[in-house]
Amino acid sequence: MAETLGSLVDKLSIKHLRLWHLEEALEGQSEGSDEWRALAAKRELVIRHCEDLREEIDGFFAAALAGKVKIRDEKIKLYDNRGAEPTGNIVRLGHAVSELALRNIRCWHLEDEVRRTDLPDAEIVGLKRRIDATNQERNDLMDKVDEILWSEQRRLGK
Repeated sequence: MAETLGSLVDKLSIKHLRLWHLEEALEGQSEGSDEWRALAAKRELVIRHCEDLREEIDGFFAAALAGKVKIRDEKIKLYDNRGAEPTGNIVRLGHAVSELALRNIRCWHLEDEVRRTDLPDAEIVGLKRRIDATNQERNDLMDKVDEILWSEQRRLGK
């Protein structure tokens, strides 16, 4: 699948989550220790990845508005998205991007929660269902980002 604005924004929000968690981990280490240096190297790599993604997003956005790239991929969905919040009321790009980042944060924390070893199986099943619904919302929001950009491109006649 070719990259779309939605998929690029999704990747960037995940990189920012990694960066936040790496910075949090660095605070718990003695500066200059082997662990601190390893975490700092990972942080620098994620920072470079974020910079690269921001440049790619800027380039994609400019090309999309100029009508030079495919904005949306047609999808054939074969899953049941019960439990996912609908995205139909989102009409502005900033709102869609913000909600996408929020869903990534929710997924990350739900995944952390489900890894706990002290949870009974019934709670794990419930968490997995919440992860599925939140991940579906995340995918729907990537599509919403692309849909909004596509609409803007059409409005500009590209």
